[in-house]
Amino acid sequence: MLPDKEILLKSVAFKTSRSGGKGGQNVNKVSSKVELILHIASAPFFSGTEKALLLERLANRLDQEGNLHVVSQEDRSQLVNKEQAVLKLIRLLTSSLHVNKIRKQVKVPRSVILKRKSDKKSISLKKESRKKPGLDY
Repeated sequence: MLPDKEILLKSVAFKTSRSGGKGGQNVNKVSSKVELILHIASAPFFSGTEKALLLERLANRLDQEGNLHVVSQEDRSQLVNKEQAVLKLIRLLTSSLHVNKIRKQVKVPRSVILKRKSDKKSISLKKESRKKPGLDY
């Protein structure tokens, strides 16, 4: 279960740097790129099983120390990029913690099978009656 946004923000670190892209000369002097860093193993709001699940599912996004990095640099504003990085982190964590239900296999009832076969037979007869009569010698 994900905590509130305020609790989440207390355990993450932000790093800013200059970003490329649109902005003209503003890009060269303003640090608008935001990198959000979360250390999953030391996050107090995740249980042991949730931490293990996150470490397994996000293994390709973690660095050597087990930090999760989320980068946002789409906007010219550092504040907007910070908000986008937090939203990306929340989406990433919710999708990683989602566990699909196990599908229970059920047997198809005999009446359903018989109805399908009879429907198939009636459609076959209807189409057969549309054909031109053949000349049998």
